[in-house]
Amino acid sequence: MTFSRRDIIKLGVGVGVALSGPSLMWAQAAPAAEKSVRMVMSSNLSIFDPYYTTATITHDHAMAIYDMLFAFDSQGVPQPQMVESWHVSDDKKSYTFKLRDGLTWHDSSLVTAADCTASLQRWGHLDDGPGPLIMERIKEISQSDDKTFTIVLTQPLDLLIEMLANTGRALFIMREQDAKLPPSEQVTANIGSGPFKFNQDLAKPGVSFTYDRNENYVPRSEPVSGFAGGKVVNVDRVIWVNIADQQTALAALQAGEIDFVATPPADLYPAIEADPNLELQVLDTGGTDMFLRMNCLQKPFDSVKARQAILHLVDQEAFMRVVASDPKYVGIVTSVFGSNSPYSNDESTGWYRPGGDPEKATQLFQEAGYGGEKVVILQPTDRPETGNAAQYLAAQLRKIGVNAELAPSDWSGVLARRANKGPVEKGGWSIFITTGSDSWLGEPLGASIIHTMTGEDAWVGWPKSDEYEALRRKWIDTKSVQERQALARKMQRLYWDIAGMVFLGRYTQPCARRKTLTGLISGVPDFNLMWNIQKA
Repeated sequence: MTFSRRDIIKLGVGVGVALSGPSLMWAQAAPAAEKSVRMVMSSNLSIFDPYYTTATITHDHAMAIYDMLFAFDSQGVPQPQMVESWHVSDDKKSYTFKLRDGLTWHDSSLVTAADCTASLQRWGHLDDGPGPLIMERIKEISQSDDKTFTIVLTQPLDLLIEMLANTGRALFIMREQDAKLPPSEQVTANIGSGPFKFNQDLAKPGVSFTYDRNENYVPRSEPVSGFAGGKVVNVDRVIWVNIADQQTALAALQAGEIDFVATPPADLYPAIEADPNLELQVLDTGGTDMFLRMNCLQKPFDSVKARQAILHLVDQEAFMRVVASDPKYVGIVTSVFGSNSPYSNDESTGWYRPGGDPEKATQLFQEAGYGGEKVVILQPTDRPETGNAAQYLAAQLRKIGVNAELAPSDWSGVLARRANKGPVEKGGWSIFITTGSDSWLGEPLGASIIHTMTGEDAWVGWPKSDEYEALRRKWIDTKSVQERQALARKMQRLYWDIAGMVFLGRYTQPCARRKTLTGLISGVPDFNLMWNIQKA
């Protein structure tokens, strides 16, 4: 039987949707409309500390208010951002960095080397980031003056600059007093040194958040390129408006009351394309992978057989029909390194077959000793694609006799609940679905939240394999693409045996914007960057 997205939801939105009731009004104290941009982001912002969560919306927030030492340009080459210059010793064990002029915090105090060293230490203790692999080789992090600090290694680390520039678990520089908090405690001050200031006075949780241009920010002189270059702000204010209902968001976009919708559902594409004032634009040109993680600490997915059952059950084509109605926007993905990386490969992908394999999935659940335990699937109600995929997954599990139950909540509720490692009877979960940029998956150090298998120290889902971790750690010292390709095949063979995650497919997610909004930075995985945008 063929399923379509319209079998799951029936939004029935036509061209020219009009708002009913009074006009939407936000941030009445905002500057003139032509100098303000109103955006509906991918979800509601509820956690502000990018070290505390991997949520994309939190990292969009962090990209606006914080800055980084290095950043990748559009070609994936790390470029200095806060750093003016750096020197590497002859033995390649000592890196000395000098900060550029003009770096100040939003409270007008100067950014110092002490802030950088404290941020490095905090980042280095993130269990689900690349920091721990660096920290294992760090002998000392010290500062020689307010603008200069040094990292001394116990052995050379050729990938150090690339790891400092990674965005999978980004190194955001915070004030020393904030960075001294452990990653398990949230920083709530929202004071950075980036191109935007968070306007605490206008913050309306659940309604809107406001970002003002940082008038004291000194952009780099290089042209903008990916995450790097000059972060030039051309508007006075950006307002994130929380509109959970997609029809209302489209109506507001058509009426000119908002300028941008980050993730419009595919059902609304025809209405957007038919409006002469609107445009669909793909920013993450590498595409987005949808995948699920299973709680490997609790039944039934503490059994590798049960995890493999999900791998065989999934019909990626069917899931993508649910997520995106137009086949030109979708595809499949079978490599843990994504579809477009030099390290993408077909090792151990025999589990993939069009239509999935429900019989094999049933067999594997039986071999796992599945005894009817409740399987709780987290379902975000404010992220249509993910929420619809959760509904479809529950239906497929029930067909093979699995006691699947949906746990609906907004995305903030999903983020809170997925941190619970306990059984479902104590507020835990069994499966949650999320997305990530396909291009982001091609680097097992930068995308370490996906690739790490350190059990309870890993990212949510907590898969464990010492053998896989031993292979992943070798990546840091491989020097050629050919060596890494060979290593990637070994890693993938183990990964699919363990089934640390399961792909549901790949799709291209365009944003929707008014044509008066230009300058959006494309080619960057996962993020909606706010510098460089202009409003006519």
